Amino acid sequence: MQNRDHPGQHPPQPQRRAGRPLGAGDCVAPPRRLLRTPRPPRLPAPAPGRTAAPSLGEYQNEHTRQWAAKIASFDGFVIVTPECNHGTSGVLKNAIDYLYAEWNNKAVGFVSYGGTGGARAAEHLRLVAGELQMADVRQQVTLSLITEFENFSVFKPGDYNLPALNTMLDQVVAWSTALAPLRDTAVPAA
Repeated sequence: MQNRDHPGQHPPQPQRRAGRPLGAGDCVAPPRRLLRTPRPPRLPAPAPGRTAAPSLGEYQNEHTRQWAAKIASFDGFVIVTPECNHGTSGVLKNAIDYLYAEWNNKAVGFVSYGGTGGARAAEHLRLVAGELQMADVRQQVTLSLITEFENFSVFKPGDYNLPALNTMLDQVVAWSTALAPLRDTAVPAA
């Protein structure tokens, strides 16, 4: 597929190996207790005919049990997502779909990137978060491939993103704290 803006080139996409991973020390924000980055494991696509739905919590594979334990250990999340075809990436969606109860009653904020800042991917994930009983915060950070990435591959964010980032982080911490009593008394889904 040709890039309409640059004939003879493919559409711009961030090259994950061209620089540091997005978010690895690129934005300076006040330290917060719950901010660590869980890396999704390499999960195979869910097998057709899988015997148990994630909402039952009957995880058959060791990699799923490890992922569940990792996600259960957090009070809230900031999910960084690319926009792919007006939605989030299949890899991220797959990692989210492997679990259910471990996401419940936790806050989530979004940092998205893409041609339009990845806003459609964040909106896609807000719907998913609702189904997982997560509280998505209002503030989000949207990063354009045109202005925030040098040559569409090296992450070079502008300082003007910091107010949105700090507000989002404050909201995730506040909502994670407010939801703690619900996590302590959570009843498994039926």
